[in-house]
Formats: sequence, C-alpha cells, structure tokens
Amino acid sequence: MQTHEIRERFTNHFLAAGHSVVPSASLILEDPDLLFVNAGMVPFKPYFLGQQNPPFPSGKATSIQKCVRTLDIEEVGVTTRHNTFFQMAGNFSFGQYFKEGAITHAWTLLTDPIDQGGYGLDPERLWVTVYLDDDEAAEIWETKIGVPTERIQRLGMEDNYWSMGVPGPCGPCSEIYYDRGPEHGADGGPAVDDTRYMEIWNLVFMGKERGEGTGKDSFEIVGDLPKKNIDTGLGIERVACLLQGVDNVYETDLLRPVIDAAQELTGATYQGDGPDAVRFRVIADHSRTGMMLILDGVTPSNEGRGYILRRLLRRIVRSARLLGATGETLEKLMNVVMDTMTPSYPEIAENRERISRVSVVEERAFLKTLESGTHRFDEAASSILASGSTHFSGEEAFALHDTYGFPIDLTLEMAAEAGLEVDRAAFDAAMSEQRARAKADNKAKKHGHADESVYREWVDNHPTEFIGFSELSADAKVLGLVSHGRSITEAKEGEDVEVILDVSPLYAESGGQLGDRGRIISGTTVLEVNDVQKIGKRLWVHKAKVASGGLDLGQTVTAEVDPDWRHGAKQAHTGTHLIHAALRQVLGPTAVQAGSLNRPGYLRFDFNYTEQLTREQLAEIATIANQAVDDDMPVNTIETSLDEARKLGAMALFGENYGSKVRVVEIGGPFSMELCGGTHVEHSSQIGPIAILGESSVGSGARRIEAYSGMNSFRYFSKEAALAANLATWFKAPTEELPDRVSQLSEKLRDAAKQIASLRREQVLANSGKLLDDAEHVGDFTLLTRRIPDGVTSNNLRALASDLRGNLHGRPAVVVLVSVDGDDKVPFVVSATKEAVDLGVNSGDLVKQLAAHLDGRGGGKPDMAQGSGSNIAGLDDAFASVRADLVSR
Repeated sequence: MQTHEIRERFTNHFLAAGHSVVPSASLILEDPDLLFVNAGMVPFKPYFLGQQNPPFPSGKATSIQKCVRTLDIEEVGVTTRHNTFFQMAGNFSFGQYFKEGAITHAWTLLTDPIDQGGYGLDPERLWVTVYLDDDEAAEIWETKIGVPTERIQRLGMEDNYWSMGVPGPCGPCSEIYYDRGPEHGADGGPAVDDTRYMEIWNLVFMGKERGEGTGKDSFEIVGDLPKKNIDTGLGIERVACLLQGVDNVYETDLLRPVIDAAQELTGATYQGDGPDAVRFRVIADHSRTGMMLILDGVTPSNEGRGYILRRLLRRIVRSARLLGATGETLEKLMNVVMDTMTPSYPEIAENRERISRVSVVEERAFLKTLESGTHRFDEAASSILASGSTHFSGEEAFALHDTYGFPIDLTLEMAAEAGLEVDRAAFDAAMSEQRARAKADNKAKKHGHADESVYREWVDNHPTEFIGFSELSADAKVLGLVSHGRSITEAKEGEDVEVILDVSPLYAESGGQLGDRGRIISGTTVLEVNDVQKIGKRLWVHKAKVASGGLDLGQTVTAEVDPDWRHGAKQAHTGTHLIHAALRQVLGPTAVQAGSLNRPGYLRFDFNYTEQLTREQLAEIATIANQAVDDDMPVNTIETSLDEARKLGAMALFGENYGSKVRVVEIGGPFSMELCGGTHVEHSSQIGPIAILGESSVGSGARRIEAYSGMNSFRYFSKEAALAANLATWFKAPTEELPDRVSQLSEKLRDAAKQIASLRREQVLANSGKLLDDAEHVGDFTLLTRRIPDGVTSNNLRALASDLRGNLHGRPAVVVLVSVDGDDKVPFVVSATKEAVDLGVNSGDLVKQLAAHLDGRGGGKPDMAQGSGSNIAGLDDAFASVRADLVSR
C-alpha cells in the first residue's frame, strides 16, 4: 500500500466518524518556542490550552501534519526508524469521546480488512501499553477490544504519560505496537524490545492538569481538566514500513527512490550497515526534509530556520561526495523527492522551479567551499607526510573549518584516507574558544571595524554630545582622528579619515535612518562627511574625505549638516511612522515592524506578516498614511523613562535595547506613538505625499513595503501621470476610461488567442486520420511518433493523443506527440492503449525518458502522461529512446 493511500485511508476513516478534516499547517508557525512544528498536536495547542474555542462544530478533528525534528541531526541514518521530517496522522476530541472512543477508532482502522477501508493488520501481532495505574484503559483493551492480558503491558511516566513540559494539560497514554517477528529481536513485548515491537500509534488521554516541575516524571498532578480531550498520533512512515513489507522507513516508497537516485549519482551501493549506508540514509532523509522546508518558505541562511536548512542541504552534498559523487547532485535528488511527495502534497507542483533553484544555488556555493578547502587540505597533508609525521593538528583542522567552511567530518574522512590522524580534542577546544569570541566580535563586525579598542578611550571618557535635534551647525573640537583602525594626529588633503568631535549636529545611523551628510570646516579646510556611525551608543564617528586643506588633532572646527539631506531624511523617517500606523489599522496588531531603512525621499519598511498584501490593502494603507499627512498632525517628542513610555502606550520595536531614558515620538495623539531616536518633521504635512511603490516578501513570515516621500513622491506621481496621458492619447480616451479600454483590448487579445488555438486544434484533429498513416511497428507494438506543427498547446496535444489512442484501441499501441508553443517551450505527451499498458508500458516512465532528452520534466499515469521541456534539438534522440524501450519488451 502506497503512502498516499495510507494517508487517504486514515482521513476517510475519521471523516466517516464525524471528524472535521483539518489541512496540515505550515512547518513554520508563529510559536516562540518552536523553530518548526514538531508534533501533530502543535496547531491545536490553543484549543487544548483553553486559549481559543475549537472551530469544529463536531468538537472532533483529524489531520495529517507535516513535522520536523532536528535536535539530533547527526544521529540521522544511524537508526532506521527516525526521520527529521515525518507525517503525523492524528485524531482529536475536544470534550467529546474519551478513552473508549479513541481506542475503538484506532483498533478499527488498524485491523479492519483492506477492502473495508482499514489497514488489514493482524490483530494477533498487536501489543498495547498503558500507564501504570490506568485500569480503565487496560479494561477497555481487554474486555471491549479483546486484546489478551499478556499483550497489555503497564509502563511508567517516562514512557506512558504525556505533557507539554510546562504546567497545563496532561494525561496518561496508551501506545499500540506491532510485533515484527523474532528475526527483529527478543520476545517479551515492547517493555523488553522496542525494535522488534514497533510503536505505531500513541493515544493521549488528556484529562489532567500538571503543575511545575522538570523532566517527564517530576511534576505534580494538580487536578482534572474541565473537559477531557483526546490527542492521538499515528506515524505514517512506520505504518508504511509494515504495509509495504520493508524493514525500515528508508525502504518505503517515499525514501527508497531517493536512495536509488543517490546510487546512480555516486556509483556506490546501498547495502547493510556501516558509514556508507548511513550516508545514503542521510541523503534520503535530508533531501525530503530540505524540500519540505523550502516548500514552506525557508531559505538557506546563517541563522534560525535558514541555518537548519543550510546544514541539511550541505550534509546531503557532503555525504554524496563521500560516496563518490563528483558533480552536482541536489537537483536530481530534489526532483525525485518532489515526484514521490507530490501525490500527498499537490502544491509541490507549483513550486518545483523555486525548490530546485534554491537547492541548486546552495549546492553550487558549497561546492566552491569544498573545492578551496580540499586544496588547502591537500597542501597541509602533503607537508605533514613529507615531514614523516601522521599528526594532523586540531588547529589546522579548525583553520579549514573557520576559513574555508570545511566540515570537520569531511576533514576526518580525508585524513583517514591519507593515513593521518586528526587531533579532535584540539579542534573541539578551538571551536569552544571561537564561540566565546563570537559575541564579543559581533558588534565590531557590524560596524565594520576589525577592532573597536581604538575607540575605547573616547567611548569611556569623551562621549559625543549630539545637538542635532535642535541645531544643524555647531562649533566643535577635534578629539580624535582614525585611519585604517589606527589613531593618527593629522589628515591631509585627499585622505579618508574618521573624525571624532566633542559636539556634533550630525545624526549617526541608527533606528533604520542613515547617518547625515554634511561638512566639517575650519578656514580653508573642508571635509565632506559621507557617513556618521555610532560606537558604543555614545561616540559619533564622522567618516569624511579631506576635500581641501588639512586637519589636525585638537583643531577647532564647525560641523554642518546638509539641510537638504536632513529635510529629506526627516520626511522619510516620519513617513515610516505613518506607514506603520496605517499597516496596523489595516492588518491588525500582529503586523509589527521588523526593520526599516530611511534615506532622503525613500523609505523601506519590513514587517512580520505571513501573507501577501492585496492591491486593496495597499491602497487603503496609502490612503490612511496620506490622510494623516493632509491632517497636518503635530509631531511631538517626549523624553521619559521606559516604564512611563510603556504606560503611555508607546511601541518598542523588534527587540531594540533601550536605555533608562527613551525618546517617544507621538504623531496626532493616538494615531502613532513609538519609541524612536530618529529625526522627524514638526507637522505631518511637511512629509509631503507618500507614494507606495509596492510590497514584497523578504523571507518567511516577513514582508516589505517600499515608498517615496516628499519631492520623490511628486516626481513619481508626475511620471505616472505623464504615462497615463500618453496612453490616453494613444487610446483617444479620457484617462479615467483607460482601465476599461485596456481591459477591453486585453479581452479581445485573449479571445483572438483562444480562436487561434481552437482553429489549430480543429486543424490538427481534422488531420488525425492522416497521422495514423505514419504509425510504425516496433516489436509487438504500434508506435506513432510525430512532431505536431508549432503553436499547439499541451492541452491540444493531450486531446489529439487521446483521439489517436482511441483509433488504435484493440491493439498494443503508443502515441508520442511533441510540439513547440509560443513561449519556446516544448510540450510533449505520451498515450498508451489498454493493451499496451497490460504488456507493461507506462506512459509516465516514457515521458521521463523524453524529458531527459528535451531538457524538461513530466509525469502522469500509465495510459496518459505529459511534460514540458526546452530543447527541441533532442527530439530525434527522444523518439529513439521510446523505440528502444518498446523493442526491449
């Protein structure tokens, strides 16, 4: 029984029992405790915790939830029962049925005959466990279900009591195990050997409430829940092992094809145990998990979910290389995974190109890392061997890891092959030291400074006095000059220098607002300031170029802000506040700022939100923001304590670290109130018009709005108006009629395209009889291969292939049609009569052969399959491959 059928039977079983079918949630939920959904009940937590009422009229639900657990990535493949990605089928009751209902539902599905919708498992091979004192569950199993007493075992809290690890719902469990036979282990039931006796279903009787405590068994049961709930989970992959007659999850229909593809790519053979077998299993497991993560919007990065994905993808590449692969592997592996998973997750089909692109880009980047690291390893190994030693130092292994991103396990493998022994203890020590340095170095890296110690004296004893909120010019003294990380005493004409002043009116970059531009002058000396950065939150570092004259330490100067720059920056920054307020009005309080960039005339605003905004939402946001501009709201600033600011209702943004005194920017009373240290206009009308340019995704759960402010908005609107005027002239219609005119023209073009397609189809179908004259006899089959005139769509090809197949019924025949559509794509279709299918022909397999020659992909059923490629030059070879296939039968 294929895995997708196992899923369907589970869903149908509980649908028939009155459960609401709930689609799988994304692997990424807004849960601060989880990187990924790791259990089937996670999406239902708010209902079990009483935070929300279940939205299911029956009070019962069922789902097959995507899950990922990555705590022990290194252990993947060592055992053959666990995967990082798995599918947890569950049924849930919220105050409806309890122990007897849950047990009956589970037993019926497991043991009912296959022709009655069940899994057909032998009840004599099923064992159950219950909690130590759960006499009620034991009684149900024995008297209601008929499980012999000797196959009911009682286990303690470690095994048979469930909670979420925190105060809240909990309850005893009953688990169902399948006896795989004496060849898999010792007699005695799951209490003796949980390898022979495989757990397949866990029933949680959630009727109690737990108190504080740690671990699985060191907490107090404080009482009963108001309602008794049921949370059960059946492992789809484990049931697939049993129903497909294989020993482990890697032999099932979802993962074995990936291992087979890995064998083709590497030339190695998957058999038995040992390092090679583990690597094959790593490839299979991680390929599927990586694909599902990319499907749900995760992209490789160096932190959080993206880092987990990067580790998975790189472990695939690394394992394939160790097995003998020499080229790229991820595209083929991902295609195989997508083929196996699409029947259960149809949305994969729409995301194939994106999934493939993300994985290929990551692999190519990592292969460059491996290439450079391998070269460095070879040099080091040669030097060590030439000296007569076999000791590969931990420091050298760490340098490979730190400088080249070379994985330690690959270093260990290559060293062993070269007869060298790596000092792993020294490597681990170096890694620990690096982690200790990471936090200290992080801040310096953000500011682009190799070492901040050069600024320490000024940070501690001479912090900058910023007067830029009220002044655009100030007399100041040069306290320090820095060049290339060193303190200097003078800067000459043409040199770049960092200038530290005792007083400055120039704003230092923070809160998303770029640093001011301006000048530092003294007599004939002029320095153009192109950036201002803040060190230690106390010191302003003016990055400047000496345009004329020279500057000496201790010199008195005048620092001036470029007024046009500041005006534009204030407009953009204040406009960001209006956009934020408008967003929250339209989308609700969950749309919180996650980052911003403000420069004169332009703003970029990132916010946490999981869905693309509609045109109507964007228009409403723009209207609210510009209405706030037109209302000429006063912009006030208040300096107060953080606690007082919070009492006022001011928003603190995305994890900023605020001091004891904060600056609250309030616009129009309740319209907007945020903690912000930036520069702002005095009245909202001074922002000028705000032109929203668009909205896009910047990662999983994060969106971005870009907009112009002030004169940039005016220029943008003017350009748009000129474009509309030109179109109005071309269409000879008023601008307000343009949408209708464009729509009418588009409709006419679509109709014309449909008519052309219809005429082509009719023409091709009219000539279908003549096409049969070209059929040839290949072995026991009739074969028709034909390139159809260009411009015929895939739908028309399919209709023609179906028509031709109908004319060939009664004999084993195969029809192969190929065309080139208007977008230079190469659609192709394979159709086989029933007689051909009975002789073993599979159109889906033949389509994949065509795809290999036409640089495309495809799939389908045995009697009809289709695909699309991009290389018509491979047509002759594609047809030849089909002929060869039929001849061989």
